[in-house]
Amino acid sequence: MPATHRRDSNNLELASLITSDDEEAAISSSSPDAPLAMPSQSQPSTSPQPKWLSQNTARTWSSRILPMLARIFRPRLTWRYALGASIVLYYLYCTIRQTHLLASPLPSYTGPHGVGAVDLEVPLPDGPQSISEHTFKDGSPAFEIESLLVTFYYPTDPAFRSKKPRYTWIPKPVSLTARGYAKLGGFDNFITRPVMTFFLWAVGGGITIPAEVDAPLLESNDKLAPLVFSHGMASSRTDYTNFLGELASRGQVVAAIEHRDGSSPGSLIKLNANDATGGRERLHFKPSELQEDVDTPKFKELQLAYRDAEILAAIDLLAALSKGAPINNTRAHVDTLASWSGRLAMDRLLIGGHSYGATGALQALSTVASDAIGGIILDPGKGSGPLNKDTKVPLLIVHSNSWSRNVSPFHGRPHFDTVRDLVRDSPAPGWFLTSLGTAHPSVTDAPLLEPLLLSWTTGANLDVKGALKEYVNVADEFYHYLLEGKTRQGGLLAEAVTHEEYGKWISEERKKELPKDKAKLWEVHVSPQL
Repeated sequence: MPATHRRDSNNLELASLITSDDEEAAISSSSPDAPLAMPSQSQPSTSPQPKWLSQNTARTWSSRILPMLARIFRPRLTWRYALGASIVLYYLYCTIRQTHLLASPLPSYTGPHGVGAVDLEVPLPDGPQSISEHTFKDGSPAFEIESLLVTFYYPTDPAFRSKKPRYTWIPKPVSLTARGYAKLGGFDNFITRPVMTFFLWAVGGGITIPAEVDAPLLESNDKLAPLVFSHGMASSRTDYTNFLGELASRGQVVAAIEHRDGSSPGSLIKLNANDATGGRERLHFKPSELQEDVDTPKFKELQLAYRDAEILAAIDLLAALSKGAPINNTRAHVDTLASWSGRLAMDRLLIGGHSYGATGALQALSTVASDAIGGIILDPGKGSGPLNKDTKVPLLIVHSNSWSRNVSPFHGRPHFDTVRDLVRDSPAPGWFLTSLGTAHPSVTDAPLLEPLLLSWTTGANLDVKGALKEYVNVADEFYHYLLEGKTRQGGLLAEAVTHEEYGKWISEERKKELPKDKAKLWEVHVSPQL
């Protein structure tokens, strides 16, 4: 081949290579997606291609995930699938309705007035008060009162809406209450505390009390009667918000005490409004945590003495508010108290309580609250010590059905007989009733939050809202009896005795006389009516 022809052939091959490279470069520069579709072979990349850019990887993910999702969402008749689908649907329902996951919200109050609420913590004016010299094992005093923590529920204008957030049903921090319940159950440790905290948060952490915070006191020409209320063992001041709020919606001012005698799960003691730490913890405690040996009867005696002092402090606080005295509140600032001067009828004071608190209220009526005009006593405690027989004011004692039905030995005789004879022997008029279809927690908020669970575990079969309504109505009827000196015509308290013993009619004639709507709800064991 001639040399000239060979040169022309080489030039054509070179030109072809250059043209190919130029076209590839042009494609690369014209489209940002081109390197993905056509990587350059003339200039290999200096960095490895990410796995997620690989088409094979994409096919692998899709081939794995899509069938898995199809298996998850494919309906099938198994209990696991049904349970999982129910949980998901329930979660979506609660999210859409903006309701709590594991509990029902507390209902609004039904009385003619709106309900306001304020939390107050007031240091004792004369400094800490020592109930006894007993100490914890670290040497700190066990029965020393430094302050009174109380929530007031009171009537307000039903049209008022507070700009302040509502109080939570479980006081914050939830972890403190959780630890207190863990101590009550005897399993307080670093493992159970977060579990209990999560459980309480899931059950009631988002529940709020349907009262307007720091609302103005109802404008009225009449003074309002105060009620001091004492909670039960393993309870707190927020466990009775429906019952107490309903009384407030009917015109009463209720002071719900948070007892620091070792019976409540826990609270923070805050003695200074500027305390950035939030306060010092006060938890449930048992006799075994004391430095000294204290048996159970003595321990109960000390707790009731502690409650006496707290009830007296609550009465003094109400009297100070009625006089317009300045209040050293160490909690959040409130505005309503300035208008309370001259508005409280301290000569119409009532004392009330549930369970352990009922025992404490009975005692207080002849000790620190001897000026009270009556007592509302709900399921007086069976294990909280002897019941005070020296009260001289009218009493309304209401047993839940479970409290009357279960025969319990009580200091040598049946508890039911002790309560019945206490009311019979009192020099003042009194009533002893059993609310049928109810259980010990029926007067608390618990059945409202968990109606199915509480019905199943306690045996209560009366509608929870209906049960609370009956408690509220009879308490309101008793209050008006105290004011008017006579029972309401057709009211429950106007009825004569139906059952001297639980479950046994005194006669067939009396059974026929009692209206059926009352007979299915109540037994009357003691009544001043002839």
